[in-house]
Amino acid sequence: MTGFGVIEKTGQHLVYVASGCIRTPAGELPQRLKSIVEGLNEVMAAYRPDQAAVEKVFVNVNPQSTLLLGQARGAAICAAIMKDLPVAEYTALQVKQAVVGKGKAAKEQVQEMVRRLLNLAGDPQADAADALACAICHAHGGQGLGQLSTAGFRMKNGRLVK
Repeated sequence: MTGFGVIEKTGQHLVYVASGCIRTPAGELPQRLKSIVEGLNEVMAAYRPDQAAVEKVFVNVNPQSTLLLGQARGAAICAAIMKDLPVAEYTALQVKQAVVGKGKAAKEQVQEMVRRLLNLAGDPQADAADALACAICHAHGGQGLGQLSTAGFRMKNGRLVK
């Protein structure tokens, strides 16, 4: 399952547009990756975003899970790039810091802050909340970067580098 979140930014005001999860069928990996690309293509066709943000993969305890997550992330990046969208990447620590104010926040804290920041009636599903949190992080310019566009840059040793 791959979460997605679409928000709109006007000045410093964030507005919720859409979120959800792309469910992948059971079966072989290539077909599951295809369903991620097709699902994201549908989202992009419906909402016409002008930028994309994805969370960087962290090394998990289970190397197989990390590898699969990386492949799903690659499919998402390719879907955005094929639509000529700039793609920004953020670590989970950066996303949590931008949304909750601390990098070690629990998933429930992220969900709660996403709900509050976007004035939602209830907490979004966990994967959708993660995607919305990544979008919020990007809309705020990453980790305390204000209006600075971070597309095409990455964080290295706490600094933004090309």
